[in-house]
Amino acid sequence: MIDGLPIEQVGRCADFRHLSSIDGIAVDLRYAGVDNFTGRDLYSPFDCAWLHVDAASALERVVAWLARARPGCTALILDALRPQRVQEALWDALDGTGLRMYLAPPERGSIHSFGMALDITILDEHGRELDMGTGFDDMSERSHPAREDLLLARGELTPLHVQNRQLLRAAMAQAGFAGIASEWWHFDYGDRDWVRQTFQRVL
Repeated sequence: MIDGLPIEQVGRCADFRHLSSIDGIAVDLRYAGVDNFTGRDLYSPFDCAWLHVDAASALERVVAWLARARPGCTALILDALRPQRVQEALWDALDGTGLRMYLAPPERGSIHSFGMALDITILDEHGRELDMGTGFDDMSERSHPAREDLLLARGELTPLHVQNRQLLRAAMAQAGFAGIASEWWHFDYGDRDWVRQTFQRVL
C-alpha cells in the first residue's frame, strides 16, 4: 500500500499552496475537464489546483521573469498537483497503447503527485496560447524537446515553434525547474529521486 496524504486533506496541510494565491498566472487544469487525452474529467469533485509551497514559490519567480522578458505574456497552468488515484487512472487509460512511456508508473509515482511538477504553457498579449507545434498531451515525437533539431530539419516544427518553446524553457530554468526529453510542457522542481524520497505523495 502506498502511503501519503489524501487529496481531501491537502487544503488543511501547510505544505501546499493553492494556485489562486499566486498572482499573475492563468489556470486551465486540463484533467479537470474533457480537454485531455482521456476525454473525461478526472479531477472532480476534488480541487487539484495546488502546488507544494517550494514549487509555488518557484512559479512566482517564473511570473516575475516573464513580466520582465515578455511583458503582457502570462503563464498558463495546465496541470499541477495530480493525485495518485488520477495517475493510476491515466496509466490504465494507456493500457495496450504503447504510449505508457509518457507516464510515470503509479508504483514509482509522478512528481505531479508530490506537488512538485507543472504542466505549463504561455499566453500571448491577447490571451492566446503561444504555438508550440503541438497541443498539450500530444503523445508524438513532435512534442519531444530532445528531437527539436531533427523536427526542424524535417519541417515538422518551425523556427517559431522552437523559439516559443525556448522562451518557456528559459522562464522555467531560471526559476529552478527542469524540463524532460519527451514533453515540452512538463517541468519538475527538484531531482525526481530526491522528491520521491523527501516529500509526501498526495493520494
